[in-house]
Amino acid sequence: MFTQRDQGVPGASRQLTGVGASDLAGSREAGRAAASAAVGRLEGARPTLAVVYASVRYDLADLLAGVRAVTGSTPLVGATTSGQFHDGTLVPPGDGVVVLVFGPGPYQFGVASAKGLRADAFTLGREIARGARDAAGPERMAHAAVLLLADGLAGNLQTLLSGVHRVAGASVPVAGGAAGDDRELAETFVFHDGEVLSDAAAAVWIDSPHRLEVVVAHGWRPVSLPMLVTRVDGTVVHEIGGRPALDVFREHFPDRSVERSLRYAPVDGWPRSQALGLIEPDGTQLIRGAYVDDEGQLNTFAPLPPYSAVQIVAGEPDDLLSVADGIAKDAVAGRDPGVLLVFSCVARLDILRERGVEEAGRLHAAAAGVPTFGFFTYGEFARTTSVAGYHNATVAAIAL
Repeated sequence: MFTQRDQGVPGASRQLTGVGASDLAGSREAGRAAASAAVGRLEGARPTLAVVYASVRYDLADLLAGVRAVTGSTPLVGATTSGQFHDGTLVPPGDGVVVLVFGPGPYQFGVASAKGLRADAFTLGREIARGARDAAGPERMAHAAVLLLADGLAGNLQTLLSGVHRVAGASVPVAGGAAGDDRELAETFVFHDGEVLSDAAAAVWIDSPHRLEVVVAHGWRPVSLPMLVTRVDGTVVHEIGGRPALDVFREHFPDRSVERSLRYAPVDGWPRSQALGLIEPDGTQLIRGAYVDDEGQLNTFAPLPPYSAVQIVAGEPDDLLSVADGIAKDAVAGRDPGVLLVFSCVARLDILRERGVEEAGRLHAAAAGVPTFGFFTYGEFARTTSVAGYHNATVAAIAL
């Protein structure tokens, strides 16, 4: 495990930030250009944390070397993506790098990472949460949050989140995303300082003098009554309500071929318009993307607990876009933050298609002048008070 700390400037009222982007072809050149643009917005102040999101098309070690040629020994975290967005601008999958740097502000940051996500996600979650907290320093502020980034193709990410929760507890919210790889579904990476890590996760502990809130919404509409998952094996859902799961789906979409629309197609991304909503005790839903594998079995991207309550949900572009304004407004309400961090699933981009830029634009407009910075994920972390908090096809945000 690796850890690193930067203390920031406790007592500063507003977080100073800078965002830069580049689509240069050269990896080192692109990293240097994006970082230079970001640091240039700090008004000469020293950066305290760097966050990097990038396409897997780059030589990632060279890309980070370019960033760190500008940011020096400043702690760095990040991830590969399936597209990014900043200040209302959408960078599509397969293109570009964006860099966010934090300058002086009210927060203390501690960073940690570890490998071995597939082997033991729960233990790894505890390890990086404890390491990041320790790296933030021995004295705790009144409040805290965790920024969590993970290999998007390694293991059960709800289990990772449960490990983080075991250390952080219910009072510390968690926000973040699972790394992507431009929809290739081959290999994803997280970054820590100059390291490019697979089968790994990274965490940033954020000590704060004020309460930090994670806002989460999705826009999916239930189209069935609540039902029980009566037979499940890992990610394969065999029966819902004692009947074959695909038969249940067919009943709710009689005018469509469920098998065709749920067919797992890496080139096109996740399926359109249909998913499962895992019903939480407070009535909210964790969205679970669903697909039909090559053997004709219904799968989800994270295991459903046996006898859990679910609803079939549907989402069209207008439904998904309808939540953007509220997410941004709620996240910045009553605050004067330096940045709004956003995590949106690539499944949403696949449904929105050419309207994907609308989500980025609406989030930024509703943030009312606060810089926005995010990426398209293979799953979102948004844990508030419960252990659960790993989502699909959802938007999560936190304002710092």
